Amino acid sequence: MAQDKTKNSEEEVRMGFFEHLDELRARLMRCLVVFFLGFIVGYFAAPYVLEILRAPLFAALPPDQQKLYFTSLFENFLIHLKIAGYTSLFFFSPYFFYQLWAFIAPGLYPRERKLFVPFVSAATLFFLGGACFAYFVLFPVGFKYFITYAGPTEVPLLTIDSYYTTCLKLMLMFGLSFELPVLIALLGYLGVVDAPLLRAQRRNAILGITIASALFAPPDAMSMVMLAIPLVLMYEGAIVVVQWLGIRRSARLAQEEGDTWEGRSR
Repeated sequence: MAQDKTKNSEEEVRMGFFEHLDELRARLMRCLVVFFLGFIVGYFAAPYVLEILRAPLFAALPPDQQKLYFTSLFENFLIHLKIAGYTSLFFFSPYFFYQLWAFIAPGLYPRERKLFVPFVSAATLFFLGGACFAYFVLFPVGFKYFITYAGPTEVPLLTIDSYYTTCLKLMLMFGLSFELPVLIALLGYLGVVDAPLLRAQRRNAILGITIASALFAPPDAMSMVMLAIPLVLMYEGAIVVVQWLGIRRSARLAQEEGDTWEGRSR
């Protein structure tokens, strides 16, 4: 009998595991369909996106040097495909975050599942905010710095692929990096971390942010600092949010405990 119960429990766990795999596959397929539809739209919108992306560079170049070159026959076409993919990823990011939340929501308590709107909204806002920070803050300052770093006899010869790929990767990297406070706040709400723990690990967090900024930011001190400072500030802001969430959780637990004792006394 004990062996039969063990087999039944193992089968239930195994079935649950495969059910999760099926759900993950289904949600990934939905994301791929939406991504493909956005890819088609992004391909036709690529000329406008290219014009927007090259604006910070052309603002730092003299009028006679405002050109981008391609060194292979298919380079211009392939960069249009890259633009279409990134455009779909950014434009439909709320849907992708929704699918992520829908996948993890069954493992949460009913009260925690109510975080759907705040999570999707905050994740989208910080993801797009990070991309905008890269475009409006890093690009103008960074491009001007690197262009003027050259001597009077050194003329930049920028290719289409190298420039646009750099822009897209930086925007994606900043967008993902800016998800740090959303992740910390979510873990704080779920009770995985608290404000004292985050404060105790502040030095390690700053060290990790500095190392990550040095690895993923462009290879200069200015870009590293421009990525590290916002992340450190957002880490500090996440501590305040987690502390506020902890106070609310303690008040809620105290109220529930009081209601329980009141019910027992009756």
